[in-house]
Amino acid sequence: MSWESNVRKVVPYVPGEQPKAANIIKLNTNENPYPPAPGVKEAMERYTERSQELRLYPSPTVENLVKDLAEYYKLAEEQIFVGVGSDDVLATAFLTFFHSDKPVLFPDITYSFYEVWAQLYDVPYVKKPLDEDFNIVKEDYLGGKNGGVVITNPNAPTGIARSREWVEDIIRANSDCVVIVDEAYVDFGGESCLPLIEKYDNVLVVHTFSKSRSLAGLRVGVGMGSKKLIQYLNDVKFSINSYTINRPTLEYASLSLKDEPYFRKCVDQICATREWTMEELRKLDFTMTDSKTNFVFAKHKDVPAEELFEMLKQKGVYVRYFKAPRINEYLRITIGTDEEMQVLIKELELYLKNKNV
Repeated sequence: MSWESNVRKVVPYVPGEQPKAANIIKLNTNENPYPPAPGVKEAMERYTERSQELRLYPSPTVENLVKDLAEYYKLAEEQIFVGVGSDDVLATAFLTFFHSDKPVLFPDITYSFYEVWAQLYDVPYVKKPLDEDFNIVKEDYLGGKNGGVVITNPNAPTGIARSREWVEDIIRANSDCVVIVDEAYVDFGGESCLPLIEKYDNVLVVHTFSKSRSLAGLRVGVGMGSKKLIQYLNDVKFSINSYTINRPTLEYASLSLKDEPYFRKCVDQICATREWTMEELRKLDFTMTDSKTNFVFAKHKDVPAEELFEMLKQKGVYVRYFKAPRINEYLRITIGTDEEMQVLIKELELYLKNKNV
């Protein structure tokens, strides 16, 4: 018998392409086009003088960052869980809370990592189809005969956001399992469900520093919930790895929380650029969902998405194309700077004009 018969075989998540070429416009992985808060840059420049600290382990309880997060979100420190990006928080949550024979429910079109984690951890799951307008069908999650629920709000890659009241209906109907609300994009126009963790002890709200805080390269994610729920998460985390967040990252993440005016300025600019981009795309005969994220999900009335994807790539503009059922005619386009989006629109306009469409 080959050793391979004992290997856990899974189909991994495929992230957006990370091109190596210079002078490209990268609109394919929902990164923030603006730098982190100025205080982060200043701290990075000073850190070289403290490089000897890197010989020491970071704090396993990351207490300083937890304290700053609790102050920022107005929560108790025991309600905060920190991971290496929201992916780490979510993966740990799947491993911790979905230990049942009943299936976990999540949409068929959403963050595709959910299915990977379910397969990796042998979690039974059922994907509930979005409706024809890419809306989550709330009634599909009200049956109560499941082992958990995962809702991304605003959803990805569709960008559609639902109200807190709408999500609460799902939480209320699933009191006997954990409901995860992934709010990676909430800062760009969504309504956070964070207040609901004081009302329901089975809710985990997940945020990330990768999108609105321009720290995708550092990997910081936050899970927030009841004290009991967070304790279970920490029990699993400390059973895998005690030292998950490195020392510089802990410091820089805290500093990013302390410059609220800069944070709001960047978010507002991205939202304004998003609205401009959507209007320009409509002029070129694109249709799209009502995005409340830092990306748009757009389809041209005549030209296949894959054709536009390849054309833009040749022009040095990278967007995301999902060759998947129901969404294979859509492009997911991250919102960059005004200048970057102007180049995108110009390239699309020129190409469509030459095709006479």
